[in-house]
Amino acid sequence: MGKKSTSFFDMQFITSSISTMLVLLLLGMVVFFVLSANNLSKYVRENISFSVLVSDDMKEADAIKFQKKLNAEPFVKETYYISKEQALKEQTEAMGTDPAEFLGYNPFTASIEIKLNADYANSDSIAWIEEKIMANKKVMEINYPQDLLDAVNSNIRRISFLLLGLAALLTLISFALINNTIRLTIYSKRFLIHTMKLVGASWGFIRKPFLVRNIWIGVLAAVMADAALIGMAYALVRYEPELIEIITPMTMLLVMSSVFVFGVIITFMCAYISINKYLRMKAGALYYI
Repeated sequence: MGKKSTSFFDMQFITSSISTMLVLLLLGMVVFFVLSANNLSKYVRENISFSVLVSDDMKEADAIKFQKKLNAEPFVKETYYISKEQALKEQTEAMGTDPAEFLGYNPFTASIEIKLNADYANSDSIAWIEEKIMANKKVMEINYPQDLLDAVNSNIRRISFLLLGLAALLTLISFALINNTIRLTIYSKRFLIHTMKLVGASWGFIRKPFLVRNIWIGVLAAVMADAALIGMAYALVRYEPELIEIITPMTMLLVMSSVFVFGVIITFMCAYISINKYLRMKAGALYYI
C-alpha cells in the first residue's frame, strides 16, 4: 500500500501539478477579471442617477405617491425624494452660503432621484422612460448625464471585447501548456506502454492508470489555483470593503467552478490523446521521437 502511494504521488506528479496549477491560476484570473468587469459595469450603470424635477404645485404627499408608482416600474432600482427644503440645505452646505438670503425665496424645486436597473441604463431605454415619466403633467423636467452614460457604455463594450479576446487566447495557450506538460510525462512511459501491449493488455487497461493519475493532477492543480484565487479576492476585499459589490460570492463560485472543470477536463483530454498516440505507434517508432 505504501509502495503504491509513493509511486503515485511522486516528484513527477508534484511538479506536473504545480505546472498545471500555475496555468490554471492564470486562466482563473482572466475569468475573474471578465466576471468582475461585468459586475463593475452593472454597479456603475446602476449608480448613475437622474433627477425628475416636479412643479411647486405638486404637494409632497402627491410627490411621494408618484415616487411609489415609479418604484413599481421594472426599470427602477431605487428612488429617493428630495424636498425643496432639503435641496436648499444641500446646496447651502455645498456652496457655503444660503441662496435664499440673497433672493428672498427658495429657488430650488423638489425632485425625485432615480437609479435605473443596469439593463435600462442606455440611451434607447432612457428615451422611452423619459417619455413615460413626462406623461405626468406636474413633472417639469428630467435631467440625466447623457454624455457620461454614453461614455460608460462605450468603454464597457470596449473592455468586454478586449477581455473576451484575452480569455479566448489564454484558453488556447493554457491548453497548449498543459498538453505539453502531460505529453512529456507520458513520453517518459512510452516503453512501458509498449511492454504492456506486448503482454496482451487491452488499450482500456493501459489507459486507465494514466487517465486516473492525470485527473488527480487536474483536481489537485485546480484546488491549489482556487485557493490562491480565493486568497487574492479576500485580500482585495479586505483592502477595499466596497469591492464586495463587484467581487461577489457568486462571482468567486463561478470562477472556482470554471477552474476546477477546466482543470479536470483538460488534463483528461490531453492524457487521452497522448496515450492513444503511443498506443498506435510501432516499436521502432518509439526510438525516433
